[in-house]
Amino acid sequence: MLLKLYKSSLRLLALLTLSTLTLSACSTFSPRTTSGASSIPKIAHFKNDTSVGSEDISIAAIGLVGVPYRYGGNTPAGGFDCSGLIVYVFNKSSGIKLPRTIQQMSNVGKGIGQQAPAPGDLVFFNTTGERYSHAGIYVGKGRFVHAPSAGGTVRLDRIDTPYWASRYTEARRVASAATSN
Repeated sequence: MLLKLYKSSLRLLALLTLSTLTLSACSTFSPRTTSGASSIPKIAHFKNDTSVGSEDISIAAIGLVGVPYRYGGNTPAGGFDCSGLIVYVFNKSSGIKLPRTIQQMSNVGKGIGQQAPAPGDLVFFNTTGERYSHAGIYVGKGRFVHAPSAGGTVRLDRIDTPYWASRYTEARRVASAATSN
């Protein structure tokens, strides 16, 4: 019973967060200045969110914030690693079955290039020297949900922080590509 109440509370929080983000869509998103100024042009297009009808993916991702990280994890009860989180969210929220590894995911959908990102887009990062070594789900207004590391939890972070901006590789649109096929 307590678990159901907790899950309901998380869903409500996710819905309220997304509603707030949607209602504040007219405000501007300005990247923070960083010591790695060369990374700002790579994420400059994140100041103009768009929509491709994938907000259900964002809501599902936000609802999992706080779930423990676990290497190889792919369920809320067992915890998540970054790719397990993405596979779970896309499957549960939109029925899209994605490959299990970040490397394989990097070939799915379509790169958005310099287009404005949309909630539900995948964002990829180079955290280990490989072009695609970490990923998350973009949820709007310069934020993404991901499972970052051992000992941590699924969390909501800003893509314009110095760490993530300097490691950003690309964003890919999976949901609209999967539904248009």
